Amino acid sequence: MESLATHVRIRAVVPSLAAYAVCLIAAACGSVPAEKAQPDTSGEDLASETTGGTDDVDTTMAEDSGGFQAELPDFGCHSGSTWLPGLQAFVDETHLVGLSRVAGVRLNAVDFNNDGFPDLVVRGYTTGDNFDIGDRHTWLLLNQPTDGGSRYFQDVTESSGFVRNRLGEQGRTTHVTVWADVDNDGDLDAFSGVYIDPDTSKPDPGDRSEILLNNGDGTFILGSGGDVRGEGSRLPLMGASFLDYDRDGFVDLWITYGNGMSQPVPDRLFRGDGRGGFIDVTTSVGLQTKDWISLNDINNALVHRNSWGATSCDVNSDGWPDLLASSYGRQHNSLYLGNGSRFLDVAISSGVAKDLFDNWETNLNAQCYCKLVPDGSECAGVPAPPAYFPCVSVGNLRWNHTLDREPFRLGGNTFTTACADLDNDLDQDLVQFEIVHWDVGPSSDGTQILYNDGRSNPSFFRPGIDESGLHRDWKGALDWNAGDMTGAVFDFDNDTRKDLFIGSSDYPGTRAFLFHQKPDGTFQEVVWTLGIFHPRSHGVAVADFDRDGDLDVVVGHGRARCSGDSSCYPTEEVHYFTNSMKNGNFLRIRLEGGVGSNRAAIGARVYIEAGGQSQMQEVSGGYGHAGIQNELVQHFGLGKACVVDKIRVVWPDASSTEQVFGPVAANTEIVIRQGELQPIYPDQ
Repeated sequence: MESLATHVRIRAVVPSLAAYAVCLIAAACGSVPAEKAQPDTSGEDLASETTGGTDDVDTTMAEDSGGFQAELPDFGCHSGSTWLPGLQAFVDETHLVGLSRVAGVRLNAVDFNNDGFPDLVVRGYTTGDNFDIGDRHTWLLLNQPTDGGSRYFQDVTESSGFVRNRLGEQGRTTHVTVWADVDNDGDLDAFSGVYIDPDTSKPDPGDRSEILLNNGDGTFILGSGGDVRGEGSRLPLMGASFLDYDRDGFVDLWITYGNGMSQPVPDRLFRGDGRGGFIDVTTSVGLQTKDWISLNDINNALVHRNSWGATSCDVNSDGWPDLLASSYGRQHNSLYLGNGSRFLDVAISSGVAKDLFDNWETNLNAQCYCKLVPDGSECAGVPAPPAYFPCVSVGNLRWNHTLDREPFRLGGNTFTTACADLDNDLDQDLVQFEIVHWDVGPSSDGTQILYNDGRSNPSFFRPGIDESGLHRDWKGALDWNAGDMTGAVFDFDNDTRKDLFIGSSDYPGTRAFLFHQKPDGTFQEVVWTLGIFHPRSHGVAVADFDRDGDLDVVVGHGRARCSGDSSCYPTEEVHYFTNSMKNGNFLRIRLEGGVGSNRAAIGARVYIEAGGQSQMQEVSGGYGHAGIQNELVQHFGLGKACVVDKIRVVWPDASSTEQVFGPVAANTEIVIRQGELQPIYPDQ
């Protein structure tokens, strides 16, 4: 992309409001406060379809009563794009960007050296790295430009100090990683979490969870960490998400723990002190849960859960972050509404805990049990299992007739919950990504969308897998297993509608699935040869890595249960997919929090209006299983719109300070700093 300076053309009449009289940066004058400029509606329709890829668009603003007149920077307007069947959406370019030997299944896309280009963080399942013999499980990869505008990723893991332990030795273990500006000094720091099996017969890696403080150049030192370290404990950490639950300007940390089907441990909230220390405030904010003793407590979601993913977002749009946990073992998922000091458990009443289909009789194991034990409780009338299901003995069944009919065992195996405004009605909807086994049947929740009704005490509507277009036939196999553990929501074709990526892994036949959202709100699968062509897809990171105006995708490769599966790659290699969609208009917004807000603006909301369409996005501090995190720059697809008429930012400070900007030229990235009068078009 050419330098923005080559496009900027400014002409202005001094406005009546003295505060807007001077532009310190020429490019910043290209956007003016909404109340000081109105679009010239007498000219041509800026959103009209064009025949070429880029046109010179007249974006002159009419003079208003305040005496202001300015011309927006002209970055060209495209004809608009939307994916249609037959179009190539992504191309695998792993070999071109230096990722051929990188292996891992847990990914982040974050700019950890603060140069404007999103970098890549990759982790594996196992213990720490041994650099001397090349035994690698953690990768910090700098996104570097090359001649001609291409990319390559430079391994800086060892030199960055990211995996140095408290003895100064290299190779510290890290499983769960999420990023935020912990100390508000203008660069991204990290939480580096460790899963430790509570079973004392299993090895202890010795390492504990840590806070890594960025020195400002992409190198790191260990912060104090405080309570998040879990010193002296064996905690099965599975998810983490940064947020600012009390909006004091310092990020806090929500951590979830998952231990398979064994006795769960409580999820925890830690309050940050702004210097790298964290204090456990779980009990004081009302998040305490109970041990598994009372069946009534278990069925009413009052107990600890096996939480395999952590997510935070503002689900009821009241300005306060809320907490979600994704629960494994068909247990209830968690949703706690926050108000800055306390949290209210609404998992069941909101519909987040599980779907409403509780017919255990559809489980083939239950059908077989009742065939073998016809006088079993409630077995009368249960249909016989199909002929293809092996019904030999009760001992071979995945069925506990006493417990598996209870409500707490009729949910899903949820690994990840993602927040996103899927229907552009300006509130956060949810997507729950689930493992489902063929023999369990529809009583086990599958991957599906939960639409928010927008109320202060929200209720979520599930249209259903078939109704939303997310059905998969698994090539007609009867013994299929959906391994949907990771996923992402993003607008890959810049048509204003968010699309859905599902990373399915760990079972034969699983792969990446890309679904395009159609104008009617339903989804259509992008044939995988035209989309993300990747088997056993586990782990995802989404960013505009090449900064060409569309979102690229990096995915990992799971190798669990690969015996006999010829589709498996030889390692957990990651693959880089470049976006092939062109001619879509876009706007990218980078936020910098000011006084009273965390510097990375985690929790800030951005609302835009363009081409008659409204959109909303919220800055995420990581989500889902093992810490998924996409770039913090907010990427908006604009369809055919060439100008964003209005931008409204709600900052995550104590007052939910709002700033309004507009109009703003499309097809560029802007920086909005809290408290400054207008966005900046930085040179690119």
